Amino acid sequence: MANNKIDMLQIKQLLRLYTEGVSKLKISARLGLSRNTVRKYIGLFHTYQLTYDDLSGLSVEEVEDLFDAKELSPDSRENVAKNFFPYVSRELKRTGVTRYLLWEEYKEKYPEGYSYAQFCHHYRQWSLRITPSLHMEHKAGDKMFVDYTGKKLHIIDRETGEEKEAEVFVSILGASRLTYAEASPSQRKEDFIGSLVNALNYYGGVPAAIVPDNCTSSN
Repeated sequence: MANNKIDMLQIKQLLRLYTEGVSKLKISARLGLSRNTVRKYIGLFHTYQLTYDDLSGLSVEEVEDLFDAKELSPDSRENVAKNFFPYVSRELKRTGVTRYLLWEEYKEKYPEGYSYAQFCHHYRQWSLRITPSLHMEHKAGDKMFVDYTGKKLHIIDRETGEEKEAEVFVSILGASRLTYAEASPSQRKEDFIGSLVNALNYYGGVPAAIVPDNCTSSN
């Protein structure tokens, strides 16, 4: 049975039980699968560095793309994808660009390339090697980080019906991650200071430091 291809819904059941703390032996008995099969798919689950929430968001076809492969050995597709990933990394910083859109672009250029699920897996692995994350500790009440979002909102003037653009001010406390956001007419100094005051009133206190992230507020 270990070598038979199992139903992709069974894979989801298997991994749901595993993440709930059910032993491999009980999973094997409950689903009628061999222990080798259970170990195989749990091993792939860890290889892909997934959570069960990640898996729940995938369609049956995407689960099949991920778990149908026997090995993830280097091949020409991997080399092509790695050459494409720096472009992916740059484009993802642009507003409105998604990983799925970039995968579609990749598939247009390389029809024999990876499926979407495997493309995301390899990109995640590449990204971890190129830009490792840094864990930062924040003291409560120490810093409030502020910035404007890159994408503006559009509002309608009730009196004139005119559509206007609005900036979006966002602040966050480093330790608690408590977030405040508001729309304002511009990033000019008076609007920026007004948003800061509103944020501090919302938090009910003043941090030791307010840290802007390249704000372009002007006079």
